[in-house]
Amino acid sequence: MNASPSAASRPAAPHVDTTVCVIGAGPAGLSVVRALRERGIDYTQLERHTRVGGLWDIDNPGTPMYESAHFISSRTVSGFSGFPMPESYPDYPRHDQILAYLRSFADAYGLTDGIRFGAEVASVEPVEVTAPAPGASGRRWRVTMEDGTSTVHEHVIVCTGSQWHPFVPEVPGSYAGEIRHSLDYRSPDLFTGKRVLVVGGGNSGCDIACDAARTAERAVISLRRGYWFIPKHVFGLPSDIVGGKGSFLPKPLERALLQPLLRLLTGDPRRLGLQRPDHKLFETHPVVNSQLFHHLQHGDIVARPGIRRADELTVEFTDGTSEEFDLILMATGYRHRVPVAQRFFGDEQHPDLYLNCVSREHSGIYGVGFIETNSGAYHLFDQQAHLLAAFIAGRRDGTAAAAAFDRLRQSDVPDMSGGLRFDASPRHRGYVDSDAYVKYVTRLARRLGWPLEGRTPDAATGRARSRAEAAA
Repeated sequence: MNASPSAASRPAAPHVDTTVCVIGAGPAGLSVVRALRERGIDYTQLERHTRVGGLWDIDNPGTPMYESAHFISSRTVSGFSGFPMPESYPDYPRHDQILAYLRSFADAYGLTDGIRFGAEVASVEPVEVTAPAPGASGRRWRVTMEDGTSTVHEHVIVCTGSQWHPFVPEVPGSYAGEIRHSLDYRSPDLFTGKRVLVVGGGNSGCDIACDAARTAERAVISLRRGYWFIPKHVFGLPSDIVGGKGSFLPKPLERALLQPLLRLLTGDPRRLGLQRPDHKLFETHPVVNSQLFHHLQHGDIVARPGIRRADELTVEFTDGTSEEFDLILMATGYRHRVPVAQRFFGDEQHPDLYLNCVSREHSGIYGVGFIETNSGAYHLFDQQAHLLAAFIAGRRDGTAAAAAFDRLRQSDVPDMSGGLRFDASPRHRGYVDSDAYVKYVTRLARRLGWPLEGRTPDAATGRARSRAEAAA
């Protein structure tokens, strides 16, 4: 009979600096550490920038933020649980107001002092533990910084965001003008005196085209297909509040009611040079914009279909029209890259995560902030954060609920479509209907006995709230 190896002969388990490492201090990272603190879980939070806020800080190097940016979802449905946005905020807050809100949230829950700023992560790699503690996983994660230092953790939650790595399609032909991506756009001053072509029909593309309408010599927007445009206000209320009143209905029925209403509100888009949508409402990411139609109706912007080719400064479109442009601005979206740990997240378009936040294959690694949905994202970040905190706490305590969730992450494939058939484009791979997602996660958490609501901070709320209101 072989003797058991002595403790001295076993490979030493790596020293675990804290239970959890959270990478990023934008909205996703802040929601995660708030949830961890409420569960009494020790953590390390790393942020490469010098301040809280992620992409909402227009001074953060590499951010896609621009001066005219406002929140796409309204403030009443966009705050974190236990800490709503100030009532003094407008329906759709400006980017600086969102930044003030995030910083007030961090201060109110005592999160700011726990962040290690100026700490850029280079890589996340697994470290195998031959003799883990009873009930613990045999894997740890080494987080290595750009300066070469590293720490080891049981869990790593990547909250680096999904709008840092631009997708720039090639323009066929030989265009000789300037090409930029919306990632580099800050101010409409860029367009002064130029003939500008904005490519892309997302929310940023439409916003930036409206900026060009005010300062460019000529402003054109190129859309390869037709889209459903949702005005920011309906009957004087934010459209997501009006739409939310019908969210108890099955999505196909809600769509059957809303599509005719949108047609009445916006009319035939072909009058304005736009194409009719080639899909049903909700099957692509919604474009929430009231200004584009205004500028199209006044001739400040001209709509064109997709680009066929370019020669020197002349761009030819698929309808046979052509004209010259000094600048093409590509508002063509982003790749969901996770450079610090790409091979553990799957491809660059849609990270392969259970409930869009838990690695199916790799125990102990998670991602918050990569979900693509048809509604405001903050309340989904919040739910994911509390779900992960409950799971990690349950793993620590050896609960049956955590063991059940661990089995589910490897086998459960829930339908998050809400009865919709999403577009087959790369962006919509892994796309979820917000109502369906919330219902499923809430039901699952209730079954496991995990609350998904954050507490209201008491002593600090007033002080932090006043700082947010100062930005209103």
